[in-house]
Amino acid sequence: MAIDSEVLVVGGGLAGVTSAIAAARAGADVRLVSYKQSSLRQASGLIDVLGYVGDEVVVDPYDAIPELHEDHPYRLVGVETVRDAMALFDETVDGYHGDHTETNALLPTHGGTVKPTARYPAGAAEGVASDDRDTLLVGFERLVDFDAPLAASHVEAAGAPFSADGVTITFPGDLQADAKVTRYAKLLDQNSPVAVDGRKVDTRSALAQRVASHLDGHERVGFPAVLGDDHTDAVRATLAEELGVAVFEVPMGPPSLPGLRLEDRLFEALDRSGARYEVGNPVVDYEGEDRIERVVVERNGSRVPYSADQYVLATGGLVSKGVESDREGVREPIFDCHVPHPGDRYDWFEDGVFDDHAFARFGVDVGSDLRPRGASGSVEFENLRAAGATIGGYDFAAEKSGSGVSIATGYAAGRAATEDLT
Repeated sequence: MAIDSEVLVVGGGLAGVTSAIAAARAGADVRLVSYKQSSLRQASGLIDVLGYVGDEVVVDPYDAIPELHEDHPYRLVGVETVRDAMALFDETVDGYHGDHTETNALLPTHGGTVKPTARYPAGAAEGVASDDRDTLLVGFERLVDFDAPLAASHVEAAGAPFSADGVTITFPGDLQADAKVTRYAKLLDQNSPVAVDGRKVDTRSALAQRVASHLDGHERVGFPAVLGDDHTDAVRATLAEELGVAVFEVPMGPPSLPGLRLEDRLFEALDRSGARYEVGNPVVDYEGEDRIERVVVERNGSRVPYSADQYVLATGGLVSKGVESDREGVREPIFDCHVPHPGDRYDWFEDGVFDDHAFARFGVDVGSDLRPRGASGSVEFENLRAAGATIGGYDFAAEKSGSGVSIATGYAAGRAATEDLT
């Protein structure tokens, strides 16, 4: 017997969760199935709507969307849908800044670049690059992913309106050389006493003491984004109080604590919406021709059918294996949806690292209704929509648009699936 729902979302990333929340809030009976945990833990935790059009930095993403080509996902769903989708994000995910303006903020990153972004965690708010307060960046000896002095020099070279310096210190406490970022966060969450000059001092206070001697007039301090997980606001507040300056987190590369925190908030919102979900079992097949009747989920070696009236495909792109490639071509592996691509593999890429590579835009071809289309342009399944990085036709890395496209198309697919329920 098949496991039934009205809307079945395949994929547990930002697009899939947004789609499930949107459909559930519209009144549908929703189930989400995902093979593995979200790729959000590999992301910065920032929500980028549109940072660049070509080489130009975008100030207002909504004003810039009409400049994009007509098959771009934003043009397909429309500017107002993008606004509505971001409003849903703002309603369901707390602890983020940027919801009171349509313009991008500029934030320094762990590499020292200054990045335009639309929404950013509260922990990063004191670090915006438009703020002219002098800044000290602090790195930890064994956390090699963040070279604070180098990042500070890059931030200054990028034209930031403040003076930036960097220092590397030893993190207080018993840490192995290869300690994960979650270990740093846990020590700060627990705030257990550590030995400092023969006496016991709480971890947060010990960290503040090691930074204090380097302040030298700086008005704010940026740490790598490891300032707690369960109690990040309290960790940041304690450090700010003891140092007497503003404290912020610098967005990091993977694995990312802000990404993990965002994932937690999204799944909490999914719970509140009433949608059901399960993680760890892949969709391996489907039944149907012009219309999907059911999908097959592999669970503990068994093939379990799941049926729904409407389906949303949000399994990600090439990185997440929602789109696959080999010497024979490029394909979407579950429903075998058409993925446009050059026949000659040498046309998939250009010579320069930062050139305009075709593979960066690989994904399922969809129309304005987000239904996948075949090579002839006809709809492949009347009750299937695609969302997020599964969709082709845009370069999210170059545009800094990945999160926004996932939210906008996820929202649009979820709402449209609900409206089409029979």
